[in-house]
Order: sequence, then C-alpha cells, then structure tokens
Amino acid sequence: MNITSAAISIITLGSLWGRVWPLLAAILFFGFLILSHELGHFGAARAFRVSVTEFSMGMGPRLLSRVSKKTGIRYSLKAIPFGGSVLMEEDEGESEDPRAFVNQKPWKRFYILFAGALVNIVCGVLIMGVIVGLSPEVGTAEVAGFGKRSVSCDYGLQAGDKILTIDGKRVYSFMDIGFLLSRAKGNQADLTVRRGGQRVKLPGVAFPTVEDEAGGAYVARDFGVVYYSRDPEDEYASGPATAAMRVEDTLRQSATMGRMVYLSLWDMVTGKFRLSDISGPIGVVTILSNTAQEVQEASQKNNRQQLLDTLLWLLTICGMISINIGIMNLLPIPALDGGRLLFCAAEMAFRKPVPKKLEGYVHAAGFALLMLFMVVISFSDIWALVTGSR
Repeated sequence: MNITSAAISIITLGSLWGRVWPLLAAILFFGFLILSHELGHFGAARAFRVSVTEFSMGMGPRLLSRVSKKTGIRYSLKAIPFGGSVLMEEDEGESEDPRAFVNQKPWKRFYILFAGALVNIVCGVLIMGVIVGLSPEVGTAEVAGFGKRSVSCDYGLQAGDKILTIDGKRVYSFMDIGFLLSRAKGNQADLTVRRGGQRVKLPGVAFPTVEDEAGGAYVARDFGVVYYSRDPEDEYASGPATAAMRVEDTLRQSATMGRMVYLSLWDMVTGKFRLSDISGPIGVVTILSNTAQEVQEASQKNNRQQLLDTLLWLLTICGMISINIGIMNLLPIPALDGGRLLFCAAEMAFRKPVPKKLEGYVHAAGFALLMLFMVVISFSDIWALVTGSR
C-alpha cells in the first residue's frame, strides 16, 4: 500500500468513525437510562433483602452471563439492546421463601417497583440542573416585547406581563409557553397574566399560525421573553440568591418536561398526534445520534457559541428522555411498573391482595399489547429513516 492509498484509507476510516460514534454514544446513553432504571429496582430490592435471581441488560437470548459466587445472582447481557430486568424470587407466583418478592409487605413491594422510575426522574432533574448551570442566560415567562407582525398585542397582552396560565394550564417555565400554545385550538388561547401585582384574565388572545415541515399547522409565540443573565460581571449572576434561582429553574423546567409526557400521551390517545409524530427506541436513538453529530460539526467549526447551544440542546433531549421514561413507567398501564404499583396500592387500601391469577392475566394482556405497540412504532421509525421523513 502506497502513501496515497494509506492516507485515503485513514481519511475514509475517520469519516466512517465520525458517523458511527454519535450512534454508539446514543445507544450507550439509552443503555445508561435502562441501567439506572434497573439499578433502582435492584438497589431497593437488595436494601430490603429481597431475593434477586437475575439482573439483566437487554432482552431476548443471553449473550454473556455470569453467576456471582457470593450472592448467587446471575448478571446477564442479552441480544436485543433495549430494555432490561431484575428478576426476583417468585416475582409473580407463590413461594415459601420469606425473602421472595411476593412475600414482602405491599409497601416494600411498592417502593421496589417505584424505585426504578424514581432514579430515572432524578437523573433527568440532575441533567436539567447541568443545563441551567451551563446556560449563559435563562428565559422567563415575562413578556419582553413584540415584533412588527405580532398579533397577540392587539388582544390585550402587554410587555411586562408575566404569563401564569395558558388555557387553564399553569406555566412553570418559559418552555411551557411554546408547548401549551401549540396545543391551543384554532389560533386563540385564554391567558392569565400577572400585571402590576394583579391577576388579569385575557380570554381569546390570538396568535399567528405556522406550518411545520410535515404540512401541519400549530399556534406559535409571537413575542419575546425576558432573560436573566449568567454573566459573572452581573451582580445578580452569583451568590446564594442566584443559586436558589438556578435550583428553582431546574425544578420548574423539570416539571415542564414531566407534564409534556402525559399531555403528549393524551394528545396521542385523542388523535391529535399522528403515528409518525411518535418515536420509539429506534427513533430516539436516531434523534440523539443526529444531535451528537451536530455537536461534532460545531466543534470542528470551532464555533464556541454554536457548540454550546447544540450541546445544551443535546442535554435537553437527554433530560427529557430520562424524565419521560420515569413518568411513562409510573403510568397505570398493565405490564409496566405503574400497573403493578396500582395493584400494590389496591392491596394497601383494601388490605387484601388481588388474586395472583387475575393480576397475571392483566399483565400478560398488557405486555402483549405493549409489544404490539412497540413493533408498530419501530416499523414507523424504520420507515422514517428509509424515507428521510424524520
């Protein structure tokens, strides 16, 4: 091989690696979320001395497996790189072992089931804290001003108004404004603002309608919001007061992310979202990979501002996914943690367990429907990749 051929090979490999590493990074992050979720279950079970038989990453047949001589727990890596599980002694059936999961008090089982989602939510909140800490400025829900084509100012909205609710939904952070307006019917929304220390209701405030790339239409914000700076020279950018504000911003933005999950789910159930608008694991990994690729491109251009903005957006997606996974698992859907939590709550309320056969049938039916839904969503993700529609 001559020098020219070697150089071309190195450039080709470098280009290939530049395309592959964002995908690997996205898969690793997704795996980290699954691992943290299962570690939540595992840690809670071990804390309560519940017998654990297997801790596995992935689904399907085992690729690697090892049994701990000290604890007897099998640790496995499975073929399909999505999902994971913590299997406990007689998880669903009956057992004479006092350490079996089924023989634990309902509040202990409740906490073990709840711990996985809790860890995901905490990870999401921590990611949001990093975003708030790195952001040079943070938006508020206060109106800064209007552009020449603004419409809402003609319907009573004024600069200096702090938006409290949109269509009855509380505004936790500036991110809520765009999201809640996008859900408005028609091109109008009912607002409640704080103006001069008073709550003022503004019914039927009109906003411009914008078309998206897929041909759909949504209501858009037509005003600027007030930002407060992180500039070290700013007297408000350091000290205990700003630290408290950062914590508050973190919690507010996390609350926004959490509410987006169930409102989006409701929109899906009611038919407001199309199937193509929903992403499964394949779609999520693709989005993360594409954003990581944008981070790399910004780094190569040596554009610090673009790099910071893209990196913050990547972290925002990661935080949103983490909180999303946590809350989705808490929904009372059979086969998910939330469905099992519902049965534990019923047992604590009525002081009588639900018949195991009935619970087993419910979870089996829920699991079958969930797998069918995942197959449909995965095909939708693959079709979007093939056609380039996402």
